[in-house]
Amino acid sequence: MATRVALITGGMGGLGETISTKMADAGYRVAVTYSPSNKTADQWRADMKAKGYAFEAVPCDVTDYDSCKACIDKVVKDIGPVDILVNNAGITKDTTFRKMDKAAWDAVIRTNLDSVFNMTKHVYDGMMDRGWGRIINVSSVNGSKGAFGQTNYAAAKAGMHGFTKSLALESARKGVTVNTISPGYIGTKMVTAIPKEILDSKILPQIPVGRLGKPEEIAGLIIYLCSEEAAFVTGANIAINGGQHMA
Repeated sequence: MATRVALITGGMGGLGETISTKMADAGYRVAVTYSPSNKTADQWRADMKAKGYAFEAVPCDVTDYDSCKACIDKVVKDIGPVDILVNNAGITKDTTFRKMDKAAWDAVIRTNLDSVFNMTKHVYDGMMDRGWGRIINVSSVNGSKGAFGQTNYAAAKAGMHGFTKSLALESARKGVTVNTISPGYIGTKMVTAIPKEILDSKILPQIPVGRLGKPEEIAGLIIYLCSEEAAFVTGANIAINGGQHMA
């Protein structure tokens, strides 16, 4: 069997990078997307190559349907049809609803939710025709429980799982699974940059296991969902949050 091709959106970010490297370690051919405004992409490629990872890295505006099509066309041309799609790209623009403007709402919905349609649409038919595929949508614990100051983000992340459940029903008989994972607080650069006193007093007390999650733990769950052993898992929302929220 040919090596399967995995495409990870936002693959140059803290969590995305770990997902990408761990999937490469597991034997997948990995392509990543990055924002066209990212000025560090060439350096990232060089750094990854020095570590032994020759990723296909493609600029893509995930909010733009045509940009997503061009990205996937390039991946297909350069390394092959996409077998696995990890919709990981996302942003936050946090503020209370009273202070939230339309631009903050639109930016988060377009990047976190519209992107899932834009990317999935261009790989779905190929997966269905080949009779195998894995679509994994990276949501958030806050999409399940809500969060103060995140009406836009929580709405987008909850919407991802509505998408997951409906598409899973349509694709189940063709060997294409669609799942959501909902991480809690993960020890990425963004989270570990939070002042220690805030982490210790406000965040860690919410987490029964008493620590941040590891990016490698998220990647491990994704690798499982990509496996043949996970073929019976579809339409699920798997919480990976250290017990912070139990549904």
